[in-house]
Amino acid sequence: MNRNLTSSLVEHLRRAIVEGDIPAGDKLPSEASLIAEHGVSRTVVREALARLQMEGLVHTRKGSGSFALTPPASAPSGPTPRQARTLEDRHALLAFRMGVESEAAALAAAARSTADLAALRTALQAFTAADDSPADAMAHDFEFHGAVARASGNTYFSDVLTGLGPAMISMPRHRLDAGSSGGHRLDDVAMEHQAVLAAIENSDPQAASAAMRTHLVNSRRRLDSESGI
Repeated sequence: MNRNLTSSLVEHLRRAIVEGDIPAGDKLPSEASLIAEHGVSRTVVREALARLQMEGLVHTRKGSGSFALTPPASAPSGPTPRQARTLEDRHALLAFRMGVESEAAALAAAARSTADLAALRTALQAFTAADDSPADAMAHDFEFHGAVARASGNTYFSDVLTGLGPAMISMPRHRLDAGSSGGHRLDDVAMEHQAVLAAIENSDPQAASAAMRTHLVNSRRRLDSESGI
């Protein structure tokens, strides 16, 4: 039931943003207003906002609320990336990412600029600070990987990650639950990102590639653990 309510609210807000009823930069109605207007729970509202944030339509600032973003341009016609819906899909996606992102990290270590390093540090700091928002953690995790791809100097790497989108990141909500092993897993991811960043800072392509591969191997291990394998 919650899933249908969430989808309905997502569709309503998405249409309002895309059609300009909520212009880019404007604040969305508060949680309390959405709950009262649509007769849904706080959980439904937060799930809807998280989905819109993953779509790049909403940005949520802690303590300030959620704001509409400029809708992305319509994608050109052609094949769209396959969505990873099953555990087997996730395994296949991670195997693909190991090949692509390990090479991107190696190139980034050789080609990175001062601006690239700043972008990587900013994304890592934001990810580490997102300990109470799964949607924020997912977004900043994706930002870090995107920054590595851009630092490679090869636009094909960043194009591939942009096409996959934030949904390529597996970030179950319980991973961030206070007092659970979720917090430790978030710390593990942050340390793995730090190892990638350190190797890129040190201009060490081999170490950068190895650090990225280790991170993605560990991501698969965490995925299997969360799936009960």
